Amino acid sequence: MKHLSIPLLVSFLALPTELVGAIRLDVHGRRARHPLQRRGSVTGSSGLTDSNNIQYYVNLTLGGQDFEVEIDTGSADLYVAGSVTNSKDTGKSAGVTYAVGAVNGEIRTTTMDFLGYTVEDQAYLQIAANSNNQTSGTGLIGLGPHTGSNIQSTLGNGTGNPPLDRIFHQNTSTPNYLTVLLGRADDKFDDVPGNITIGEVLPGYGNITSQPKLNVTELKLTESSAQHWQTLLDADGIIGPDGSVVDVTTGVSTTSNDKQLTVVFDTGYSLPQVPSDVAKAFYENVPGAQYIDDVSSLAGPAWQIPCDYEINVTFKFGGNSYPINPLDTSLSLGATDSDGKALCYGGFQPINVAKSDLYDIIFGMAFLRNVYMLIDYGDFADNATTRADPYIQLLSVSNDSTALHSDFVAIRGSASWNPTSESTSTWVKDHLKLIIPLSIAGALLLIGLALAAVGMCRRRRATRYQPLSDPAPQEAHDLHLMRTDGAPTYGNPWDARY
Repeated sequence: MKHLSIPLLVSFLALPTELVGAIRLDVHGRRARHPLQRRGSVTGSSGLTDSNNIQYYVNLTLGGQDFEVEIDTGSADLYVAGSVTNSKDTGKSAGVTYAVGAVNGEIRTTTMDFLGYTVEDQAYLQIAANSNNQTSGTGLIGLGPHTGSNIQSTLGNGTGNPPLDRIFHQNTSTPNYLTVLLGRADDKFDDVPGNITIGEVLPGYGNITSQPKLNVTELKLTESSAQHWQTLLDADGIIGPDGSVVDVTTGVSTTSNDKQLTVVFDTGYSLPQVPSDVAKAFYENVPGAQYIDDVSSLAGPAWQIPCDYEINVTFKFGGNSYPINPLDTSLSLGATDSDGKALCYGGFQPINVAKSDLYDIIFGMAFLRNVYMLIDYGDFADNATTRADPYIQLLSVSNDSTALHSDFVAIRGSASWNPTSESTSTWVKDHLKLIIPLSIAGALLLIGLALAAVGMCRRRRATRYQPLSDPAPQEAHDLHLMRTDGAPTYGNPWDARY
């Protein structure tokens, strides 16, 4: 992905003394000022743009010069814009093709300092500043499997290995895994931009290692494809806003269960890409929803919906549920309707422009902000000491539906709250101590009212009877007419009045 960089303050955090070679670094996020033009290294993608979302950066040093680089688990190469004085020219060049445009430049080597590690003769791509909106001092670090590296394919293994492979190779005591936690820049209640770690789990997130290990589905690589961090969604693993399962069928022919979708995890994508039927199930029934074939700022189709309408959806991996913060299910681009009401676009975009026969879904930032993600490189790391299967672990960070609702109302306002059945049950469990006494009190109150009503009826029977032949009182006609005289329709989960 290529963007206009924004200066960031990046600092190291104190490390637990019991962790050897384990480093973590703050990741800072800012809203983009210019369109985000998505890299095209994911096979089949084209023309995906997002003009108003977040970019995530860390600092690294090349040849003694500082660069702010975007983190990208969807590619494998490191490139920077501008000239690195203390570097060596390999005499070779390479490039990365983008959905819109490309970056090309010399392959050079120099000393790299990243996350507390120093790597000599690290290969990188040096591109001209100001090309493709890339200003001097900025860049991108690819954190994907090395098999997708254009630099490595040009220089060969070893010399051309990506940064993480070099780090793993020279620090054999460091576990071969990466973790990523992304913050939410537009959430005034979320003041932690995020973290990236190598060989360490963030304090307070230790449960990540006990989460299901999701096997990375491996591709039979060809010249036109590259391995990505991808796994299988559970069968019936998409829960829509009404709490029901969204019916899906995979487009990946090699998947044994056609109800399991292949998902790519990519920090370089802003809007998650999902099958059209999934996006339709999420947004079609929202009052005022409109499907637009081509949103210019998104370079593709999207559902347009009111910004204050809260939409709750959930995905399942390894039997675990991962709810999505409603702030991520819709995206504000500053649009308004004729009455001045804010309009948003569905945060889960139909995958039409990025469709491929290698995967069904691309989960970018809007999904990843809802999980803490651990990627174990296993034998995808070019490291002679490691020959284990790679896997992914996810820890939900958006599982408090009540808090998410409160945040959404405070930030966006809310026309309606439609939590899924799972989030409702979670809320009930969390508030059981409060629910039980209130339920008992409510039951006693109802019993008291019922007894009082019985006594009143008895008194009325003693003083007055209504013959069956007498006409019904006018009030009874009014009550019956309510259902045929403009009465609201109950049971509609999208009705903003209830």
